[in-house]
Amino acid sequence: MTNLVIGLLSATLSSNQPAGPTNSGQSAWPSNSFAAPITFIFSGTNADAELDQVLSNDDAAHADVDAWIRENQEFAAKGAAIPPAELNQRILHRLQPIRDEYLAFIKQYPSNAPARIAYASYLDGMGEEEPQAEQLERARDLDPKNPAAWNQLANYYGHNGELTNAFAYYTRASELDPTEPVYYWNFATTIYLYRLDAMNFYHITEPQVFDRSLELYAKALKLDPTNFSLATDLAQSYYGIRPMRTNDALVAWTNALKIAQSEVEREGVYIHLARVKIYASYYAQAQAHLNAITNEIYDQIKTRLQKNLNHLQDEARSNALVNLSTNLFDAPGSKTIQPPP
Repeated sequence: MTNLVIGLLSATLSSNQPAGPTNSGQSAWPSNSFAAPITFIFSGTNADAELDQVLSNDDAAHADVDAWIRENQEFAAKGAAIPPAELNQRILHRLQPIRDEYLAFIKQYPSNAPARIAYASYLDGMGEEEPQAEQLERARDLDPKNPAAWNQLANYYGHNGELTNAFAYYTRASELDPTEPVYYWNFATTIYLYRLDAMNFYHITEPQVFDRSLELYAKALKLDPTNFSLATDLAQSYYGIRPMRTNDALVAWTNALKIAQSEVEREGVYIHLARVKIYASYYAQAQAHLNAITNEIYDQIKTRLQKNLNHLQDEARSNALVNLSTNLFDAPGSKTIQPPP
């Protein structure tokens, strides 16, 4: 598949509503950075009705695209996928009318900030970053109290390396709507990934950067306590902290386990609990977690952790025997006892 198709798949999953992010990693940009929901207060005007229709058409188009891509992936596994170029053309043909609808609406109602934010999300899904930023800047100027504009601008500037703007804009978004978890979530991930920039911007140390990121994650999770993806993002952040805050990490993963919705999610948490407990030398508990993992999708990492655990347990037993032998030979009254050759 080409990058366009992959980008459009992302757009179908997150362009018009917040989607649960995937686990964050040390990538160039946080995988869970996404647009906050755009809240529309319809008052029954023609503009409201027309925008509502555009948004509905946008949702329907992206739902179609999403279905096509998933179907083609299934066909690919059977050797019957259509060529990427053909799929691209089909996708572009489906989405072009949506672009036209946004442009027509904005031409008629140029001062409508929510429409520009929604159109910016569309452009983001199409990989058109500069036009996206232009629409967001215009939306922010039209309605400076719209937090979604600030959040999406923060996403844009973080993606393009202007981290000072990203930090400031996430702050502004959360000030305008302190009840929206998405703003804290994106902010926490950005600070975590760009620690040096955060240290310079806030004039704080790296441990303080971690503290600030964890605090933001905690705020987001307090507002959205059953969001499993958010809980796992918080828990995974402890892997980047050295020395690892083991107890805090175990608490975070235990909390994630409580809200897991499927056996796959639960076993995924067992993997992390085992990993942290191996690190903390809680070998018996780590083994219990590994024993509870039966889904084959975790076979490779389970095998790797099991080998590591076996090695550490053997090493611990060997050290225990050496210590026991040393204590026996050094005990009072044992001077006539000689160690074996």
